[in-house]
Amino acid sequence: MEKKITVREGFEKARALYEQMGDAEMVAFFEGRLAQVEKKNSGVRKPSAKQTENAGIKQEIISWMEPGQAYVAGDVAKECPACEGMSIQRVSALLSQLGKDGTLTVEIDKRKHLYTLAE
Repeated sequence: MEKKITVREGFEKARALYEQMGDAEMVAFFEGRLAQVEKKNSGVRKPSAKQTENAGIKQEIISWMEPGQAYVAGDVAKECPACEGMSIQRVSALLSQLGKDGTLTVEIDKRKHLYTLAE
């Protein structure tokens, strides 16, 4: 199977070839394209509408949870007002994200994930 090259790799190869040929105009052209690729890759993107919505829901879940009490995703989905009408899978994904960023602690007990507010 043939390895595919990235846009950056293609521009770098082309620039190197034109450097060998001594074509300064094309070298400058490809350096400009490489700068565009770098700018695009390093740009800070604003969150999508769904990411913004999820951030608000996660904050409401955190404020709803009681310190020291362990919750399973199904209980949060049923009892938390912010999760009304949401699937258990979506609530579980939000809780997992909160666990990964350290806001919640996650324990696994008999295949159940228990979420508790981090101290």
